[in-house]
Formats: sequence, C-alpha cells, structure tokens
Amino acid sequence: MEVTPNHTQAASGWAAMEASGKVVPFAFKRRENGVDDVTIKVHYCGMCHTDLHFINNDWGITMYPVVPGHEITGVVTKVGSNVSGFRPGDRVGVGCIAASCLDCDHCRRSEENYCDKVALTYNGIFWDGSVTYGGYSNMLVAHKRFLVRIPDTLPLDAAAPLLCAGITVYSPMKQHGMLHAGRRLGVVGLGGLGHVAVKFGKAFGLKVTVISTSPAKEREARESLKADDFVLSTDEKQMQAMARSLDYVIDTVSAQHSLGPILELLKVNGKLVLVAAPDKPVELPSFPLIFGKRTVSGSMTGGMKETQEMMDLCGEHGITADIELVSTDGINDALARLARNDVRYRFVVDVAGNGSRL
Repeated sequence: MEVTPNHTQAASGWAAMEASGKVVPFAFKRRENGVDDVTIKVHYCGMCHTDLHFINNDWGITMYPVVPGHEITGVVTKVGSNVSGFRPGDRVGVGCIAASCLDCDHCRRSEENYCDKVALTYNGIFWDGSVTYGGYSNMLVAHKRFLVRIPDTLPLDAAAPLLCAGITVYSPMKQHGMLHAGRRLGVVGLGGLGHVAVKFGKAFGLKVTVISTSPAKEREARESLKADDFVLSTDEKQMQAMARSLDYVIDTVSAQHSLGPILELLKVNGKLVLVAAPDKPVELPSFPLIFGKRTVSGSMTGGMKETQEMMDLCGEHGITADIELVSTDGINDALARLARNDVRYRFVVDVAGNGSRL
C-alpha cells in the first residue's frame, strides 16, 4: 500500500486483494484533511460495472489492494481553511475523479475527466504519490474541487449512481445537443446507465426508444420507465421497421457487439455515442457510416461543473436511479449478481448502515 506521512486517519473498508471477484474487510489510512480538503462520512456507494473490471483486473491495470467505489454520497464532517463552498453537515457526493492538474486547457474548461494527469477516485495516483481508495469505505477525504452538492430533494442512496451512471449519459446528451424536446433518442441496453438515459430523455421531452436483446425488458421499458418504443435488436423485422428513425443513439452495452445494425437505425447525420467499455473491440462496419453520413463518438463521465449541473437538474426533475440497497455483508453476493447482470438497475452499498433513505 502506497502511503505518505500525512496519511494518519484510520479508515475501514472493503478491498479486493487479488483477481478473485471478491472483496474483504480492509483497514488503511486516509490523508489528513488539508487546507483545500473536505472530509466526508460515507453513507452510500453505488456499485458500477467498472468496479468489477478493476476487482478482476480485466484491463490489466489494477493496483492491489483496490478499494472500489466512485458513486459516493455522504455528509461533510470537516473542511479545510481554504474551503468556502462546503461546511459540516452538508450532503455531498464524490464521483469518478480525485484529482487533475488544474492548469491544462481541459481543467480550465472544467473537463477534468480528460486531463492527462487525472487521478481516479480509486486505483489512481494522487498528487502526493499515494494510491487512491474509493467509496467502499467508511470515510473519505476529497479536494474541494471534486465534490458536488446533493440537492435536498434527492435521497442520498438513489442519488449515488448519478455520480457515474448519471453524468456518463448526461454529458454526451448535452454535448451532442440531445436535450431538445421532440427529437428521437435510442438507448441501447437497459441497465444501470441505460435506465438513467431513458429518464433524462423523457424529462427533456424526447421520444425514447429502448433497444435490447432481451424481450423481457419491454414491459419494464414501457411501463416502468415510460419509453415510447421498444426494439428487440435480435429481431430483424423490428430493426428494419425502425431504420432511419432516430436522431441519436446512446450505447450503454459493456459487452462486445456490432455497431452496424444500430447505426442503421439512425437518420442521415445521426449520432451514436458509446459510453460503456467492452473488454473486447466492438465491430464498426464502414457502410452504415458512409451511406448515412453518421457519426460515432465516445464519452467518459464528465467534468465537475457539468456534474453539478446534472445533479441540480436531477433535483429539479426528481430523477434518481432505481436501486437495490445492499448491506456491507452482502457486497460479494451483489458483485456476483452484477457480473450476471442480475440487478434492476443499480446496487448501492449501505456503507453507514442507515437502512433507510436520508
């Protein structure tokens, strides 16, 4: 474990020690609360599919022990002398970013997530050279720039996944002009990211079509999430009937798949954005791009100003994730279910043992 002399605060959490797919109780040290820092008592932490990738070292970059978790909500317990925007008792959240250089063009535009020196909330290298540990833990110290306020209208547990899943779909929707009422949005995959994308689309007046390989998802899409249409991507007739009907598509599927059939659903000049990270390359045929003048791009989380904007909009529209609350004793069972996609739609760890929403 890489620590520096200022890591003196005892913390407890849950860490993966090897690529076993499981976490175990883990005691470690957090840094002292600096002049620009905020200390948080962690109440809840969402479980992202990225946590599984890091726990299992799927991408070959895990630094064990790894304490996962980047969908963190809690309450401020201490602030540094240079902190003016937060005070003890505030409801706050920490997402995917722990640090960035603060000085590059991206940071100056509050695109900290694209900074060359970005440090992730876990499995990153912080400014002092220490390895970052995430929200599967009882407390956290965060730099003031990398916190957001959680509106009082949102429960801390159901708001937690917005710090990753929410901003991951909101950022490309904003950047690509997808928030205009009346346009047609396709959402590929109805999981943790996909169900939030549907909620954003409906909140902003879009006609939303869910695209899935699972016929069982149709009822959920139409009745629970109020999607306007549902297309079974394995049904060639349904896919052909929807050809050239969508203005935008957000692809949230983290498994290997072909983009060709999805691209055919887009109108001429349509835009497809990838927001998931399959462990194997997706298939991208050229003909649907060329003959439809379509665009494929990617997007990764969002900057801090955008994240606060997204959270405030969620507060105004009452948007939260649909969650299943998990006790700390049930983390490994939830990870196993997450690996099977057996969750509707996001697990959230009740770190503080609140048992009810705050």
